[in-house]
Amino acid sequence: MCSATSRVILPEPPEELKLVSDKLARIIRAKIELNGAIGFSDFMEMALYQPGLGYYSAGLHKFGETGDFVTAPLLGDLFARCLAKQVEQVANELDQYEILEAGAGNGVLAADLLKFLEHSHPPDQYRILERSAYLRQVQKETFSRVVPHWMDRIKWLDKPPDSDWQGVMLANEVLDALTVDRFCITSEGIRQLQVGVDSDRFRWINGSCPTPIEERVQAIISGLERPPGHGYCSEINTRLSPWLEAITASMNKGVALFIDYGYPRTEYYRPDRRDGTLICHYRHRAHDDPFHWPGLTDISAFVDFTALAEAADYCDLEVSGYTSQAMFLMACGLDKMISNFQSLPQKQQILMHNQVRRLTSPTEMGERFQVMALGRGLSEESGLALRGFSLADLRYRL
Repeated sequence: MCSATSRVILPEPPEELKLVSDKLARIIRAKIELNGAIGFSDFMEMALYQPGLGYYSAGLHKFGETGDFVTAPLLGDLFARCLAKQVEQVANELDQYEILEAGAGNGVLAADLLKFLEHSHPPDQYRILERSAYLRQVQKETFSRVVPHWMDRIKWLDKPPDSDWQGVMLANEVLDALTVDRFCITSEGIRQLQVGVDSDRFRWINGSCPTPIEERVQAIISGLERPPGHGYCSEINTRLSPWLEAITASMNKGVALFIDYGYPRTEYYRPDRRDGTLICHYRHRAHDDPFHWPGLTDISAFVDFTALAEAADYCDLEVSGYTSQAMFLMACGLDKMISNFQSLPQKQQILMHNQVRRLTSPTEMGERFQVMALGRGLSEESGLALRGFSLADLRYRL
């Protein structure tokens, strides 16, 4: 993947969607022709968020079996049931609280959480930080259908809150969609993998590496017990700390929960992971070509959870727990939920066990997805040990 992407065979999109993709490609090409090759983070930003044309900005169906990918909340309500147990524990430490969700997808997780929390410890309000006007509309339709009585307490934000608040911040599969830069280690040193144009086609270019990226990559490599060698390519998110600072600065007391696919740094930059972690999804097909149908293809990279922990320290947040999704869900009561399946009709039992398998199996979401809690004003020293990390706390791996 370093200098060229592998050829992929993907379904042809309808003609009207090809026009959308072609229009976006022309805009990106024009920027390259005007300014020269661009960093991959700039390409990724436009491919995902260009107004009206980017993957998350255009009105395209992305979620579920008929979209491009399936997230944990779309498998059923077990994920939300478990998450609600962790939210309740934090809420019980506060006189009042609210929930802030970053990137709420189609709104299913929020709707299910509100259903489970409203009979125990409901939030004062549920706020959603969402860039996409299209997804806001999808979320509103979900809430109107599932929890219409909550509509007056659900608010949408264009930017993180300005005033102080306390409660729980949620980010499920958000970090993987933050833009990343790509680099390659060569005999000439660290080079930036940039995006250029050749005969109207996007292509990788080994360009000079901007000093901030080079210094950050060098610091990461020098800290590894087994540093990668020449020909190794990967990703780095140099904007994680300012992003985390912006989104959590006004949370004066509470916990931010991040759930995403990723690794601790020693695993992320393993020498044999020579092509990095960049992954694209189109109609449930995973591939490695981010230049294929821009605007119609989801582009993401695995999360370096060590980098998230370092960003937390920069933002005066405490890493309160780190574990796999499987262990987090079990610690939040999934095992007890499984024991109750036997009272269900056989067909429903099969569906529920299949949901558990996909959420917890090492070959599905169980190990690839990790959970990290970042706290402020609530810590083990104050008597709160988060239940989601009681079975296995992997902070020592960071």
